[in-house]
Amino acid sequence: MLAVAEHASLTDVGLHREHNEDSYLVRSPLFVVADGMGGANAGEVASGIVVETMGKEFDDGDMPGALGSSIEDANARIHAMAEEDKDLAGMGTTTTAGWFGGSTLTLAHVGDSRCYRFRDDKLEQLSEDHSLVGGLVRLGKITPQEALEHPQRSVILRAVGVEPTVEVDVTEHDLDDGDVYVLASDGLDSMVRDEVIEEALRTCPELEETAQMLVDLANAAGGHDNITVVLVRVARS
Repeated sequence: MLAVAEHASLTDVGLHREHNEDSYLVRSPLFVVADGMGGANAGEVASGIVVETMGKEFDDGDMPGALGSSIEDANARIHAMAEEDKDLAGMGTTTTAGWFGGSTLTLAHVGDSRCYRFRDDKLEQLSEDHSLVGGLVRLGKITPQEALEHPQRSVILRAVGVEPTVEVDVTEHDLDDGDVYVLASDGLDSMVRDEVIEEALRTCPELEETAQMLVDLANAAGGHDNITVVLVRVARS
C-alpha cells in the first residue's frame, strides 16, 4: 500500500502584486491549489471558495469520487456570488486538486495551475493547461520555451466560476514508491522552466527546502505573480 509520507506547502505574494489571490488546501490525502482572478479582491474570494467547498466536502466524507463534482459545486457558488455582487463580477479561479488513495492519484483540474510528477529523476506534467498558449503548444504551433514569452500567455480558456457550469478534467495516475508530486499556481511555471524545477527536485530532497527553493527561483526570475507550491511524497506504508 502506498500513502502520503511527507508533504510541504508554501505561498508567496511575489514581487509585483499587492495581494495574494492564491489559495491552497493541505488535508492529506487531499491537496488543492487554486489561483484566483478578478478585480479588487475578487480573485482571492473565488479561490477561497474552492478550498472552503472542497475542505467541507472532505470533512463530510465525500472524497475522492466527488472531486470533480466538488469543483462543480464551488463553480456554482462562485458564479452565483458574482451575479449578486457587481464588485465580484467576472471573478474565477483555476483549480488543481489531487487525492492520494491506495495506489492511485485522482487528479481534478481546471485552468492553468499544474500538477507535475517527479519519478526516477524526471519531471512530467500530468495536468493539461486550459490556456491559449497551452493549446498552441499541444498543436505544435509554438514550443514550451516560446510559450513562456508569448504575449497572450495569461489567457485562460477554462476557469472555475466564470460560467454557470464548468468542465472538470478528472484523471487517474498510478503511484510509485518515492514519487514526488508538485501542485503549483502558474506563478511558478511562468517564471521557472520545467528543467529548472526538475533540477531543484533532484538536488534538494527535503520537501520544505525544495518548496522554498522553488518560490525563491520564481522571485529571482521576476516574481510577476503570486506563487503557491504544494509538494507531496508517497511511499510504501
